[in-house]
Amino acid sequence: MEAAAAVREVYLKPGDFCFGEGMLRINTVLGSCVSIVLWHPQLAHGGMCHYMLPSRNLPRGGLAPDGKYGDEAMELFMLELRKRHTAPDQYRVGVYGGGNMFSEASPKGMDIGQQNIDMARRLLDERGFTLSDDHLGSFGRRKIAFDVWNGEVRLVHIDHRKTEIDG
Repeated sequence: MEAAAAVREVYLKPGDFCFGEGMLRINTVLGSCVSIVLWHPQLAHGGMCHYMLPSRNLPRGGLAPDGKYGDEAMELFMLELRKRHTAPDQYRVGVYGGGNMFSEASPKGMDIGQQNIDMARRLLDERGFTLSDDHLGSFGRRKIAFDVWNGEVRLVHIDHRKTEIDG
């Protein structure tokens, strides 16, 4: 009898990007950052990004795309799709994060989490992806685990407002 294949675990820090296949589990923890997860059900490959800000807002001057920025993380996804000769409408898509890390609502225009959420929705729409799953906004942080071999995404949301001790 063959031994089960070992799961390769990858942990994404802010700005990281991972795309692959096989027994790959991609993990991350999000606050105001956002992760987009793509999974191709027929080919059982996919990836995740962990971006911090919607856009660099400066010319890149020939630099490679940087996963710290939502628009550039999407460029990294599109490069992977082109390499694999696949199209956006073939993927299941999840978007997670964009939490408010403070105990109250941020002033208008200062909510980085909401800006990241808005960017993810815009980028997915512009490129023809259809959102299958999301867990966005609110307060606190999220732990995400994505099993590339079967497309399963596990999420734990921790609302820091409910864990603070009043005093």
